[in-house]
Amino acid sequence: MKSIILNNGIELPMVGFGTYKATAKEGIEAVSTAISNGYRLIDTAAKYVNEEAVGKGIKASGVPREDIFITTKLWRENLGYRSTKIEFEKSLKRLKIDYLDLYLIHWPANAKNYDNWQKTNADTWRAMEELQAEGKIRSIGVSNFFQEHLEALFQTARVIPAINQIEFHPGYWQKDLVAFCKSQNIVVQAWSPLARGKVFGNETLQAIAKKHNKSVAQVCLRWIIQHEVIAIPKSTSPERIKENINLFDFDLTKTEMEQINKLPEMGFSGELPDIWPGRL
Repeated sequence: MKSIILNNGIELPMVGFGTYKATAKEGIEAVSTAISNGYRLIDTAAKYVNEEAVGKGIKASGVPREDIFITTKLWRENLGYRSTKIEFEKSLKRLKIDYLDLYLIHWPANAKNYDNWQKTNADTWRAMEELQAEGKIRSIGVSNFFQEHLEALFQTARVIPAINQIEFHPGYWQKDLVAFCKSQNIVVQAWSPLARGKVFGNETLQAIAKKHNKSVAQVCLRWIIQHEVIAIPKSTSPERIKENINLFDFDLTKTEMEQINKLPEMGFSGELPDIWPGRL
């Protein structure tokens, strides 16, 4: 497993395990299976309503807690200083852990929903900075922040976000935002790395996969990590869980990378940080 160093010196695997829609018994089994196959970064969120299952899956794996990097997220309807503190403790309780490795603001406050969205994000971030200073969170970051949201946050932040988790996949990879994050020493994580399944019918990806004797999913995930972005695929299938981490025995050529970069839009969720709720 290759890794990347965050701006606070913490090392993070380049491939994590996403748990969106993996709930109850299925979620417990998927997380335990992922860990047994080598995953050490586990990604959940309060909104997924599966933190309890994720915590049980981690315990069931038998791998020591300190060897697992656990991420969860603060939902956008619970932004603000006091609410952040309350919701954080709820997440810890559901996960049955006493500290978190990474806590993210799931979606930024925006002008559509807040009279002073900048202050709401700043107050939320201040609470997270305090939790980190208290040793309850190792790293803090954001999710779905555009450059405008990051630049506003920088005005008051004492800690620069370690992570920005964004929609990133062939056909929609937010090149300019990724470049901005990298310029600020913020590591990017990719959600929806397989474009909601839309990548599987693409002929370009199929041809590249055939050349390397790999699956289309493996090609897409390899493309992500060669962009120095962390991939967080999700699956409840043991075979695909194992396949999605088997990415380090081949490389995409520069030409293949460019071919994938230039693919037309596919699989875009339509969800945008500056207009939620609602889609394009």
